Amino acid sequence: MLAIVIPAHNEAAHIGACVAAARRAADHHQLLGEAARVIVVADICTDQTGDIARSLGADVACIEARNVGMARAHGAQRALALGARWLAFTDADTTVAEDWLVRQLDCCADAVCGVIGVHDWSPHIGAVREHFGRTYTDADGHRHIHGANLGVAAKAYLQAGGFPPLESSEDVALVEALIAIGARIEWSASPRVVTSARTDFRARKGFGATLLDVSRRYLPIVAAADPGDTVAIAA
Repeated sequence: MLAIVIPAHNEAAHIGACVAAARRAADHHQLLGEAARVIVVADICTDQTGDIARSLGADVACIEARNVGMARAHGAQRALALGARWLAFTDADTTVAEDWLVRQLDCCADAVCGVIGVHDWSPHIGAVREHFGRTYTDADGHRHIHGANLGVAAKAYLQAGGFPPLESSEDVALVEALIAIGARIEWSASPRVVTSARTDFRARKGFGATLLDVSRRYLPIVAAADPGDTVAIAA
């Protein structure tokens, strides 16, 4: 069995698209009929996140931690109890490609770190998108770690000790633990996801927070430039 684990905190606006995409990935014909469960961990949700996810066929677990590391770990524990051999992780504001699970498994690795794309840059000034394009490696052999695009074999996950109870960077901590035990990690651009560049992000040090920091770095430059000037952007 395969499992897709999605932590969520008040994600009613995004969870529908996320779960629908995850369900398509779970039902892909190249999985040859192997069962795949979508597990949403609703962490202190006061909106309709759980109801929406459940209506679309996801298993919903409710916790009260307000901690993404604990939410991912809870979902993983639930998946392992159901007999999952592979754990795939994404985020509630992310949509995975239809062949996402297939491409993770095709890597034949203990763990797969994938890349991300962004569907809407409008919350940020243009300099942020340009910075991302220059500094982000969307190719095999990258060294990016995203909880929105991560897969790991059940055996390797358990040997590494699972996700620690961190409010952010729990994905980095897991990958570092996997490296420490000698797990084979594939840094692949093949499993695709599209995520949000929103400014009302949930993880304090996640992708959204990183983009906001970049935006703040460039805003003084933009403000200082004349309307007709071309703003020089440092890498």
